[in-house]
This record gives sequence, structure tokens and C-alpha cells, in this order.
Amino acid sequence: MSTSTPTWLDDVVFDAAGLIPAIAQDAESGTVLMVAWMNRDALIETASSGRAVYWSRSRGKLWRKGEESGHHQVLREIRLDCDGDVILLKVEQVGGIACHTGRPNCFFRRLEGAPDAPEWKVTDPVLKDPELIYK
Repeated sequence: MSTSTPTWLDDVVFDAAGLIPAIAQDAESGTVLMVAWMNRDALIETASSGRAVYWSRSRGKLWRKGEESGHHQVLREIRLDCDGDVILLKVEQVGGIACHTGRPNCFFRRLEGAPDAPEWKVTDPVLKDPELIYK
């Protein structure tokens, strides 16, 4: 990784932990696939490699999407929101599975029901058993 900081990073507002939320969106359908976090290194590597790289808060290291599952994200476009504090990645989701649960995206539950007793309803099926994806 280069020690010099690209000037385009000057417009990116990272939080106190050095992170920025990143939304992964299917470049063709517009479906929001997932939300993750990026640090400077993840954002630089994503821009330079053309594949989505995130920061895993639970593992404390870079997470190259698909490194275990094979379901990587090919970068089509990077956008920065008006405040500079959210990244939008338009991607091609290889393999059609973005979620560790084996679903096409992480937003597979919808709140439904009466206003006084709403419940979460699962809306998307598991495409592949996670036990078969992660070994």
C-alpha cells in the first residue's frame, strides 16, 4: 500500500474511529445489497483494485468481500454523499449472494402487520446454505 494519500480522499469524512459507512448497491437493479464499513485503506484498495474491500469491525482487519465465499463484488462506480460521510458502491455481485446468510442481500426482513403489533417477515429465500459457503 502506498504511503502517500490520494487527494480525492480529502473530501471523505471518516468518523472518530477512522471509518465511513459504505452502501453496496447492485449496479443494474438498484437493489441495496448490504451496508458495511470502510477505512482509508479499504477505500483506496477498492478504488485501485476494482473489487469491494471493507473494514471488518469484528475481525479488526480488511475484509475483501468474497475472499471466503467467492461471492465478490466487482466495482462499477464509487459515489460520495453530499456531506462526504457515506460511500455508495455500485457493484456487480458475483454469484448473486451478498449476505452471509446465503441470501441475495442483507435486507431480507420487512416490518409488517398492525401498527400496534408489527413483526419482521422474512421476504427473501436462502439461495445457498451458509454451511456450504463458509468452511
